Amino acid sequence: MIIFPKRGIDNVLFGMKQKDIIETIGMPTKKFEDEEQNIVLIYNNLKLILTFYEEEDFRLGYIVCGDSDALLFDKKIIGTSSADIAKNITPVKKWELEDFDTFMHHFDEDNWLILVSEFDIISKIEIGAIIKNDEFVWAF
Repeated sequence: MIIFPKRGIDNVLFGMKQKDIIETIGMPTKKFEDEEQNIVLIYNNLKLILTFYEEEDFRLGYIVCGDSDALLFDKKIIGTSSADIAKNITPVKKWELEDFDTFMHHFDEDNWLILVSEFDIISKIEIGAIIKNDEFVWAF
């Protein structure tokens, strides 16, 4: 599985609708509506959470990946020490750090990329569709 910030993961692209995703990777393990009326699909076998934004005609706008084999900038990131982030992910110039008591976010706004660490180990990678001039830039 290859993560492409600003674009998606493998053939799962920002801007796809649920039917496109299901045609591409199959039926989800679980589907629900979040507190903002967005639709969320969970794929346990792929360790993916896909969020379709209600305000954007239910287009895919956010992806969470927990697959330890996923590649980001040609490197496996999940399972590595968060202290190694700066030297392992060279395309990112500066990380903004957010501490949430039991976990930390390493955020790169240019790529709308979040690395979530728990116990100083990266456990998830989150990417979002890019917004330019108050409009989403869709890959699909």
